[in-house]
Amino acid sequence: MSESVPPCTGGADAVLIPVYNEATTVNDVLDAVLGEFDGTVIVVDDGSTDGTRDALKARDDIVLLEHGHNEGYGRTLADGFALARVRGVRRLVTIDCDRQHEPARIPALLQTLDETGVDIVSGSRYLPGSPVTGIAPFNRREINERVTAEVNDVTGWGISDAFCGFKAYCMDSLSKLELKEPGYAMPMELWARAYRAGLRVTEAPVERIYFDNDRTFGEDLDDPEKRFDYYMRVWTDALHGE
Repeated sequence: MSESVPPCTGGADAVLIPVYNEATTVNDVLDAVLGEFDGTVIVVDDGSTDGTRDALKARDDIVLLEHGHNEGYGRTLADGFALARVRGVRRLVTIDCDRQHEPARIPALLQTLDETGVDIVSGSRYLPGSPVTGIAPFNRREINERVTAEVNDVTGWGISDAFCGFKAYCMDSLSKLELKEPGYAMPMELWARAYRAGLRVTEAPVERIYFDNDRTFGEDLDDPEKRFDYYMRVWTDALHGE
C-alpha cells in the first residue's frame, strides 16, 4: 500500500445499487450481493414503474431510497453517495442490477482498495483476468475504447474500461467531487473531476457479461455518434471545471 495515500479509516462499508425497472432481476441480484457482502446494501430506485418498487418495499434487508420519478443514472448514484456519507460509510462499492456484474467480486474490489491505497478501484471487463460471458455489442465496445483513450490521453492512468459501473470508492476521497451530471455520462464527469482533484485510480478485473444486446439509452442516445458526442461534452466541461 502506498505510504502517501492513507487507507480509508473508520465507519462502515456499503454496497450501492442503482435500480430502474429491474423487476425481473432485482431480487436475484440482491440475494447474491447479500450472500457475498456482510454490510449495508443501499438501493436507490429511480422511479421504477414495472413492479421493482413493490419488490424492494417487500424486503427488510436493504436501505431503500426512492425517486418519485425517473431522474437519471447519474443522479441516482449521486443521491446514493450522499446517503452513504450520511450513514458514515468509509468504503463503498457500486454494482448494477442487470446481472452483468458478478457480486462475488465485491470482496476483491474492497481488498484492492485497501492494498493499493488508491481512491477508486474501477472494475475492468477488458483485463487479461476478466472472464467473458456473451459478446459485447460492437458499437458499445468501440465507443468505450474511444472514450477510454481520451481519458488516458489526459490523465495518464492507463485504464482499459472507462464505463464499468462496478467500482470501489474511498468515501473520504469521493466527497471531494461535486458530481452534477444526471445522465449516463456521469462516469465521464467522475473521471474528469477525479483527475482535477488528484485522486488515484487503479483497475481490477471483473467479468464481462452480456445478456441483453437490445438495451436502450433512451431519447437519441442509441445513435452511437450522438452518444459519443454527449460523453465528450460532459468530459470536456468537467475537465474545465464547469
